[in-house]
Amino acid sequence: MTETRIVLHFPKPLLDQPVISTAVAKFSLHFNILRAQVTPESEGLVVLGLQGKTADVEAAVAWLEEQGVDVKPLDRTVVRDDDVCTDCGACVVVCPSGALAIDLDTREVDFDAEKCVACGACVPACPPRAMSITL
Repeated sequence: MTETRIVLHFPKPLLDQPVISTAVAKFSLHFNILRAQVTPESEGLVVLGLQGKTADVEAAVAWLEEQGVDVKPLDRTVVRDDDVCTDCGACVVVCPSGALAIDLDTREVDFDAEKCVACGACVPACPPRAMSITL
């Protein structure tokens, strides 16, 4: 039995399709939705814990990719260099999980690593390059 955590990015055409439930049933897996954000008519992001036989998990990931889902392992971490951050807020608008937010009192960008799904969207959006991904 293996357990893995993955980040799924769903394109607009797949938002109304039962992709996760189909994969779970087809490959005899157990799952736990760790975080999800779906923007109607736009995109979806799901952080999913999968548990099952190693071959079944691998087959399910391959099947999800064949369906058009962008699958990334959640074995990486996003970090912010506070000395480099200028609190410009460019990262806030691209963060799908709400891990980056502007504090309305201080006007500084807060980074909540617990909410971060390590999608990496903030890295190229950050003008001073304060955001990075570690493995």
